[in-house]
Amino acid sequence: MSKMTRMLLAALLLTALAGCATPAPWVKPYEREHFADPIMSFNRNPVSSVYLEHVFETREGAHGGTGAVGGGCGCN
Repeated sequence: MSKMTRMLLAALLLTALAGCATPAPWVKPYEREHFADPIMSFNRNPVSSVYLEHVFETREGAHGGTGAVGGGCGCN
C-alpha cells in the first residue's frame, strides 16, 4: 500500500472512532442554576427581544424558528 492510502485509511479510522465516545455530563443537575444567570444571556434587553421575535413571527407567519412554540395565523 502506498503512503497516501495508509494516511487516508488512518484518517477514516480516526474519524470513525471519534464518534464512539459517550461523554459523561460534567455539570450536575444542581449546578445548572449557575448557567441560568441573566448575565449569561446573549441579548441585552430581553423584553425588547421577545417583542421583536413576536413581531417577526407574526409578519413571517411562521412559529418555531427561534425555539418558541406556537401555531395558527398570528392574528393577535
